[in-house]
Amino acid sequence: MRGLIGQKLGMTQFWREDGRVVPVTVIQGGPCVITQIKTEEQDGYTSVQLGYKDKKEARATKPEIGHFKKANTSPKYFVQEFRDMNVGDKKEGDSVDVDLFDVGDLVTVSGTSKGRGFSGVMKRHGFSGGRASHGKSDQLRAGGAIGASSDPSRVWKGTKMAGQFGGKKATVRNLEVVAVDVDNHIVMVKGAVPGPNNGYVELMDRG
Repeated sequence: MRGLIGQKLGMTQFWREDGRVVPVTVIQGGPCVITQIKTEEQDGYTSVQLGYKDKKEARATKPEIGHFKKANTSPKYFVQEFRDMNVGDKKEGDSVDVDLFDVGDLVTVSGTSKGRGFSGVMKRHGFSGGRASHGKSDQLRAGGAIGASSDPSRVWKGTKMAGQFGGKKATVRNLEVVAVDVDNHIVMVKGAVPGPNNGYVELMDRG
């Protein structure tokens, strides 16, 4: 497995060599610092912990400062662990960059979706709303009946209703890497990824 932490910069278009244009998301991936390497013998499983974006020591807790000092690096804002990641001969304190990925790779991108606040059923779940006829004027965007008869006399768990929309972890799989710019730490993936511009994302593939 290969993994990297980055920031979503926005979307644009990319022209392939055959003249086709594809929509892409531009991600600044890393450079990330290896803050911990876990092994089967010591921790019961193998993984690599990466840190991204420096944070002032004044804003870090004492346990955080001690953890990062073991890797000879400064505190980081964003830390993520990637299971079964192969970093070769790299050790704690070394950095990894977008050169982990190649053009044509299929990656999984995870991020926090845009928070849209308390939303109704039409916006949150795509309901069509009530019909605008026969004197109906106050139920045009209502969700309709939510209950059942006297049996079970309750609202089923998981019923689609109005509520908090967005602001949760979302994952998109099998996005194609269409360009990699190692000098500027940029990777472009085909299609959209979750979250707002400048939001943190995780890139992974099975390598």
